[in-house]
Amino acid sequence: MRGDDRPIAGTQLIREYQGVEHVVTVTRAGYEYQGQPYQSLSAIARAITGTRWNGRVFFGLRPSRSAA
Repeated sequence: MRGDDRPIAGTQLIREYQGVEHVVTVTRAGYEYQGQPYQSLSAIARAITGTRWNGRVFFGLRPSRSAA
């Protein structure tokens, strides 16, 4: 993860939802899903489910822990 907690460009996030596998690719500018650019994972989660979701929660990402 980078300092802003977004995975490194090129990382693929995979989530199965209602029996369908959804693959999101992290890009330098944001995310790509089904050939379309998105600025947030929440927007992609909304496109998949039709309801509001926290994108990080939907894709199972946890915030990185920084050493104290």
